[in-house]
Amino acid sequence: MSKGEPLPAEFAAFHPLPPPPPAAHPALAPFFLRHAAETIWALRQGVEPALARAAAARAAAQFVMAEWDELPDAARAVLPDWVRPMAAEVSPGPARLQSLFGLAPDAAARLHGLWCLLGTADALMETGGDIRLARDPKTALNGYGCSHRPRPWAITFASSTASSSSERGYIAADRARLAVTAALLSGQPARQAVSASIGRARRGIARAFGLRADEKIVLAASGTDTELLALALSHLAGTDKPIQNILIAPEETGRGVPMAARGLHFAVDTALGHEVACEAPIEGFRPDTMLTNISLRDPAGVARPLSVVEAEAEAALRDGFMAGRRVILHGLDLSKTGLLAPSPACLARLREIYGAEFDIVVDACQARLSPASVRVYLALGATVLITGSKFFTGPPFAGAALLPATVVARLRTGVLPAGLAAYFNQDEFPPGVAAARGLPAGGNYGLALRWHAALAEIHALLRVPPAHRAAILQGFAQAVAQGAARVPGLALLPAPPFGRHEDEEGWERLPSIFTFALRAPHAPERFLTPAEARQVYVWLNTDLSPWLETEAELAARICHIGQPVPLPQPGGGGQMGALRVSAGARLISGEPSHQALPPRARLAREFADIGVVFAKIALILRHWRHLAAADPSPSYRARAAPMTCEPVS
Repeated sequence: MSKGEPLPAEFAAFHPLPPPPPAAHPALAPFFLRHAAETIWALRQGVEPALARAAAARAAAQFVMAEWDELPDAARAVLPDWVRPMAAEVSPGPARLQSLFGLAPDAAARLHGLWCLLGTADALMETGGDIRLARDPKTALNGYGCSHRPRPWAITFASSTASSSSERGYIAADRARLAVTAALLSGQPARQAVSASIGRARRGIARAFGLRADEKIVLAASGTDTELLALALSHLAGTDKPIQNILIAPEETGRGVPMAARGLHFAVDTALGHEVACEAPIEGFRPDTMLTNISLRDPAGVARPLSVVEAEAEAALRDGFMAGRRVILHGLDLSKTGLLAPSPACLARLREIYGAEFDIVVDACQARLSPASVRVYLALGATVLITGSKFFTGPPFAGAALLPATVVARLRTGVLPAGLAAYFNQDEFPPGVAAARGLPAGGNYGLALRWHAALAEIHALLRVPPAHRAAILQGFAQAVAQGAARVPGLALLPAPPFGRHEDEEGWERLPSIFTFALRAPHAPERFLTPAEARQVYVWLNTDLSPWLETEAELAARICHIGQPVPLPQPGGGGQMGALRVSAGARLISGEPSHQALPPRARLAREFADIGVVFAKIALILRHWRHLAAADPSPSYRARAAPMTCEPVS
């Protein structure tokens, strides 16, 4: 429902919700509709009227406060007095809740006790992650430049980093939220309600990837958290040997991965809200863990031959054995720029030679592979790390580790490092495993909702035949090549072809991440540095029309692409920042905001949007000095984008 539309009479009149005040501003119509719809839904679940109205007020208050900067002063002045206390992170207390909504003492106490589990889907999805997930109050975006609320006006080819929720994903998360809310308001214990939602997410992932009954899933707040988990699982291998962790191109995975791979805190806080010292040791992890990094690129930034990378990985594996270490060998499928190493064939050969003397961990967090390819890795006894927030385009911070039966067996008897309790709860682990007993009781509700959103995107993708997926990715590659050719000073970085196994689906071997560097307009002898490339990344995600009024139509378009990856400047001389445009699952399954278009027209629209991205890059480069002086910041919406009411399922 858009700003200015009148509130439908049937909502306004529904008992026990009073009609909007006569002086209510038209811009508040979505707010009153949200409160009405949430209240009616709760009543239909059998919730007592005053409690239904109060719980609905929590969601409606968070909804309108998220739109605060868009509201005119006159609308803000006539908001109900309960909006601010009901939107706050901390409950106003049972007594205040009683006075605001006429609640009985026991109902007020229940609402107070459930405070952190009630609210909008987007607010709840922002919980259960570290500082990277925090929403900047100035931009209403998180550290990845995206939002848990749908942002359909943004052109989004950022799946190599993170994407804002689509309407499809948001609705799925909202349905999961409403199921938990109904259970909570009906008196079900909080842990039971949240655990049921986590269980549904876990079963959805297992079905999507075709896991067997003896293969299990551990949910994790992010891909980096899965790396920490993988190290913890090697601590359960039944040996007292020191660990050697062989990483493939950590510079092309995640900044925190090398720290997590050594058992160190990788941020200033954890997914469960603990303040920690970045790079400090985590309790219970071996302090003598050794890290070996194998690069995928040479000093000039050119991709090294796969055979060279694999030979170096095998040599590091042998050296680890000779030094008396328990070795973890990582496979990377794929890197931030779309590289794969070692191949599954290489991993299979090493497993055959060395047996179970080492662990294989496959970083498949980009998730640009089929369930059949995941099965190939699991058959090697590999722990497979995935996310729902890269290729699948679910909201950021949805990680999981898919465990083979041999690793699941370790959880039945081992003891996890104590410091893992700052990152994981018991319910993120398979039910009843002994190793998780030292973790906090309960589960990560925000993580569960993010996975429900991602699963909606996964299911939509799996409904598209593999041959059709391949045709769309081929069209995407052509659109990228055409758009990039129109930008002076843009260089597409070549990516070598790769294959996984003889039965892989054809679309899997097609490139879906396109990496490029930009000549610095103020220093054309070099490419943009990582810091300068980040400015382009930020300005693309910004409505620039106030600063570029003569080209306002293009300048106003919001374009979200992949964050820059630092790579060597060709010929030496420091680093360049390589930006990325990526095809995500929504390109294949259909961007929900384009669902009114016929399939051909929809694809034509999205391929044309690729051209808009590159046209705006050219615009930014032409006006570099002017924009650098102004340094504009992004925001959730473009100046002309209307306030909407997210659906209540």
